[in-house]
Amino acid sequence: MADYSAAREVLLGLRNRLVHRLRELGANESGDLRRDLDFGEGFADAAAITAERTEVLGIVDSLKVHLDQVDASMARIEAGTYGTCAGCSNRIAPERMEARPVSRLCINCKSARS
Repeated sequence: MADYSAAREVLLGLRNRLVHRLRELGANESGDLRRDLDFGEGFADAAAITAERTEVLGIVDSLKVHLDQVDASMARIEAGTYGTCAGCSNRIAPERMEARPVSRLCINCKSARS
């Protein structure tokens, strides 16, 4: 089994930043907003409140997707499959894994799916 301690540290740091950002937005790790979240009394009408909530939900959804990718990558490290392409089972180039540590596909498989 390869030593992915550096990748694990990068992923843990990324995970911590994502969780922190979710909490700043009033969401938990599942992407659910707190029920008591207040969008402020400064809004003139319900449409503005709805627009702000929609924007926050979009950001939370994006953060949650990235958090799920990080968690899946950490699970692959534990399973011994990190760095192996889910498409062709070849090793993913180390440069790709360094640039995008949540990669599941090698460049060739990713290009073929795009």
